[in-house]
Amino acid sequence: MELTRDWVTVRASIALTFAVALLSILAGLAQIGGLGVDGPLAKSVPAVIRQTVGFTGTITGFAMLGSGFALRSGYRVGWYSTSVLLPLTAIQGLMQASVLSFPLVALSVLSVPALVINRGRFDRPYSPSPTQLAAGAALVSAVAYGTVGSYALRDQFEGIETIVDAFYFTVVTASTVGYGDVPPAGAGPESDIAQLFVLSSLVMNVAAFAVALGVLLTPAIEAQLSKALGKMTDKQIDLLDDHVLVLGYGDLTEPILEELTGKADVLVVVPDEERARRLSERGYTVLTDDPSDEEAQRRGKVEVARAVVAATNNDAEDALAILTARQLNPEVTIVAAATQRENVNKLKRAGADTVISPAALGAHFLAESALGGHGAEALEARLLGAGGESEDLEAAAEAVSDAADEVDDTGGPPDGDQRAQ
Repeated sequence: MELTRDWVTVRASIALTFAVALLSILAGLAQIGGLGVDGPLAKSVPAVIRQTVGFTGTITGFAMLGSGFALRSGYRVGWYSTSVLLPLTAIQGLMQASVLSFPLVALSVLSVPALVINRGRFDRPYSPSPTQLAAGAALVSAVAYGTVGSYALRDQFEGIETIVDAFYFTVVTASTVGYGDVPPAGAGPESDIAQLFVLSSLVMNVAAFAVALGVLLTPAIEAQLSKALGKMTDKQIDLLDDHVLVLGYGDLTEPILEELTGKADVLVVVPDEERARRLSERGYTVLTDDPSDEEAQRRGKVEVARAVVAATNNDAEDALAILTARQLNPEVTIVAAATQRENVNKLKRAGADTVISPAALGAHFLAESALGGHGAEALEARLLGAGGESEDLEAAAEAVSDAADEVDDTGGPPDGDQRAQ
């Protein structure tokens, strides 16, 4: 099979990244726990290196998980980090020299072409906020203070001999675990200095960790609150592209959403918060705002929308929404449903490319069936029983369009000689 963009999709790149991350973690844990089965290269790699690489491989796996989530959001930084981590996981897999690590090496190599082919798809810039920068700087400074300070005062502690011991002591202190395996040594003024240092390090690190966690968790909490209230986050808005914009909610909206699910990204704009919340709970992307408002449609990114659908129970509101959408994007395809048959032409003049009156169309088909025509039943069978065959669906859609034009032109069902026999 030819390795093309159609085959190696963005989703494939993301899925492969997550798979490599999980394999790296599992292979690393197996190596640390001594569960690995020696492979052909085991005799060439010292045991201490294999165990060390197992530890670093586990850490790399968790870092790869972060890169996977960044790729999922379309961040360019996620692409760069994954590009660095994939060769690293392959090298670590080889150095683990375990049979369990061979799938990791193979999957890491397989992921590289997919990542390269989809390079241009991950173009979303990441700019950390001043608060995030400050939180990161505070965390790094606090850990550095504890590590350097405890190493400088290592003679006053029992168990600190190397910089790694100092770093371990700092992290244990900052996490408030307090194993007690590195206590201040002796008594007197020098011991007091060590104790005061530990207190200052504890306060600084706990505060830094608290601030960093707050900064990291706040966006996730905001996203959940926005979902519960039926509101979009700025992150969700930024990702909108080539989507279908559904303006308002009416009797036809539900079947329209069901038809569009899985075929295109959909954004529904509704003014009712309760309705927005219910739609959001069912997995739809919802913007709570006035569908006819210019700013609301700009937030919904109508300028890059694939199509606009207006199918509420109020033709006047649909007309306003269509006028706004056509003004903001003269090239977008706009389709609408007219509640009243006499409003079909009005909605077209407002800017809709296609307008269907469900009531008039249904009446037309019912009349055809009542007068002995079989076209309506055949059409229904093709629409509801086509089973996804593109030719049948296209023919059925064409038949519906012809019938709609017929109803629109004649103002009612056609004469007897025009019925389907």
